[in-house]
Amino acid sequence: MKNFPAHFEELNRWMETLSLAIPDSMKAFGALHDASLAQGALDPKTKELIALGIAITVRCDGCISYHVHDALKAGATKEEIAETVSVSILMGGGPSVVYGIEAMQALSQYLEVGV
Repeated sequence: MKNFPAHFEELNRWMETLSLAIPDSMKAFGALHDASLAQGALDPKTKELIALGIAITVRCDGCISYHVHDALKAGATKEEIAETVSVSILMGGGPSVVYGIEAMQALSQYLEVGV
């Protein structure tokens, strides 16, 4: 089983390294990230749950690490994350079951470390 909190930290370190290599692109990506997840018609928690659902259906481990973490930080509950996994399975079929399990593993690990 992947250690999702450690994976999150490793991805953050590599994002910093990537930012040094391609600063303009990463600055633009950061601005897009901030604008997309800002309070608007949808609150940041809802947006993080949407991002998590997409992460599961496109099968992105790193995205699952980030968006479970950030959904919790935005106030999502275990139940809301579980329902997000459920909708992801609806939209993504069998492969989303596997990545939904990863999301639930990440949730469990982040809750253990107090995110």
